[in-house]
Amino acid sequence: MTDGVLLIAHGTVESLDELPAFVAKIRHGRPPPPGLLDELRRRYALIGRSPLLEVTRAQAAALEARLGVPVLVGMRLWRPFVEDVLVEAAERGLTRLAAVPLAPYSAAVYAAAAERALASAAARLDGRRVELRCAAPWGVEPALVGAHAALIRAALGGDDDVALVMTAHSLPSAAIRAGDRYEAEVRASAAAVGALVDRPFRLAFQSQGADGGEWLGPGLRDALEAARAAGARRAVVAPIGFLADHVETLYDLDVEARDWARALGLELARVPALGAHPGLVEALARVAERTLAGR
Repeated sequence: MTDGVLLIAHGTVESLDELPAFVAKIRHGRPPPPGLLDELRRRYALIGRSPLLEVTRAQAAALEARLGVPVLVGMRLWRPFVEDVLVEAAERGLTRLAAVPLAPYSAAVYAAAAERALASAAARLDGRRVELRCAAPWGVEPALVGAHAALIRAALGGDDDVALVMTAHSLPSAAIRAGDRYEAEVRASAAAVGALVDRPFRLAFQSQGADGGEWLGPGLRDALEAARAAGARRAVVAPIGFLADHVETLYDLDVEARDWARALGLELARVPALGAHPGLVEALARVAERTLAGR
């Protein structure tokens, strides 16, 4: 066996011209609500660009140096598509891959996507076999928890009166009712980080979708309003659900949430996403090694 690792992220566009196709991919071909594309163009234009792919490649390079095996990058919903990367892996002679989602609370969703991509790639593999081993949820991996806690402590400083709000992406409530363990995984990770920081915190779910309906909450705006009502004048927002900065941190937190906080009279500080933080790289290494070993 020749081993490698496949890091899988959500995906993002490199050009605003790609937005219609990207949104169609996310929505499985359903037409977007009126105004959605214009609003997304405005957000991407405002932040300049999403660095998600660039950051993911930096994470992969650091992990490759740590493990000494090839680490490839695939995106679940955009280029480089996982299917194409699996073909690349076969061409490079890799026969066993640990597929590690850069969404530690959604491992089952990413595993299913990777398995579908492998099935779709079968004809292009020309008989070459690639064994795919998919990682389990890893939101309470100690090195990951420690990395989040270190950045949060730095942002908090010595201020005992600041409100700490941890955030993760929201999910339709119907998915939770259908058995998705996302909420449980997020809450377990937040509790582990909070215990290490040794501070009370609020957990919020951000970036709800554009189709309406019931979404997992409380929302971030609700959490900020509750913090202000409790007397806080400063809030630190830690996006523990995002391992790289992209539009949902650079716009949803740094622009939209900052405006909400300003209107409430709250000073807002935002903890950066982990990016290629050594603690995250160590967590990824441990998850990949465990996955390749079949544990």
